[in-house]
Amino acid sequence: MQGKRQVLCSIKNFSYRKWGREIMTSGKEDYLKAIYIISEDHELVSNKELSDMLHVSPPSVSEMIMKLQKEGYVDYTAYKGSKMTRKGRREAGKLFRFHALWEVFLVEKLHFSWSEAHEQADGLEHQTSDMLAERLDEFLGHPEHCPHGDPIPKADGSRKGLTFRTLSGLAEGDSTTIRRIVEDYSLMDYLQEKGIHPDMRVTVKEKEPYEGPILLATEAGDISLSYKAVEQIFVDE
Repeated sequence: MQGKRQVLCSIKNFSYRKWGREIMTSGKEDYLKAIYIISEDHELVSNKELSDMLHVSPPSVSEMIMKLQKEGYVDYTAYKGSKMTRKGRREAGKLFRFHALWEVFLVEKLHFSWSEAHEQADGLEHQTSDMLAERLDEFLGHPEHCPHGDPIPKADGSRKGLTFRTLSGLAEGDSTTIRRIVEDYSLMDYLQEKGIHPDMRVTVKEKEPYEGPILLATEAGDISLSYKAVEQIFVDE
């Protein structure tokens, strides 16, 4: 769950999206995104998990969950948690899709860094229509992953291919392929400077005890990373 909490590290409040779609405050959208992320690991999402991820009080979570249930985005069961409805999963998946498409555009076409693109996409996702997303997807050649490796949801909100095995769990001598990196501003800057990227083949050359640094062998040479960083790099299962 540590990596999942950081996916929402740069949440913004109270902008609106129009253009032929249901208007929803970005506060509600952020709850849907959080539920979507957690439910990819387990179906029922507790209010405590949402409170921890979004850094809001339990009463605020309860109030928002009631609103989302009334509007048909989640089904809530007392003392168990919330389950996304088909409507809720479609809406949340679209938000991630819009965000990821803008990240690809900003990195590939305008040469933004990962963190710069993430910051800009956080605002653009709330102002994107279905038609604009379709045109953007076509213009970019239908990308399957965002620049830091997350699979891009389909138009119906579904996505597949998430990996949850972290690089920190490998032993010396193990080889793997990096698949995705947590959306955290400082982490993305750190790893880009180090030359780390999705689809990169790496071998754990040295692993210091007590959560010390890890030395990776790559085609570009040896790269040393902090333990905190490798905990947030996901690799092949």
